[in-house]
Amino acid sequence: MQNLSILLQFGDGEGLMQFLPIVLIVIVFYFFMIRPQQKKAKESKKFRESISKGDKVITIGGIHGKVAEVKDQYLVITIANGVEVRVQKSAVSPELSQGTGESELQQKA
Repeated sequence: MQNLSILLQFGDGEGLMQFLPIVLIVIVFYFFMIRPQQKKAKESKKFRESISKGDKVITIGGIHGKVAEVKDQYLVITIANGVEVRVQKSAVSPELSQGTGESELQQKA
C-alpha cells in the first residue's frame, strides 16, 4: 500500500522536475570545473614527458636553468657554470617554461 502511494505521488512527472536542478548543477560543474582541470593535468603531464636535454625550464620555485640530464622522476638542471640542481619533474612549471626561458630583465637588456 505504501508503494502505491509513492507511485501516485510521482506519477504526474513532478518528481523528475524536482531532480532537474540538481542534474543541471552536476552538468555545469563537470563542464566548467572538472573537465578543464582534467585537460590542464593532461597537458602538464604531456609537457613533463616531452622535456629533453638542452631545454630551458623554470621551476615552480622560480629557478631558471637548462636541462642537463633527464631521468624517470627527476631532472638535473644547470643554473650556472658548474652549478647543477636535481629537481623532480613535477617541480617544472609548464606555464612558465613555454617561453624562451629568459627572464623579462634579460630580454630587455
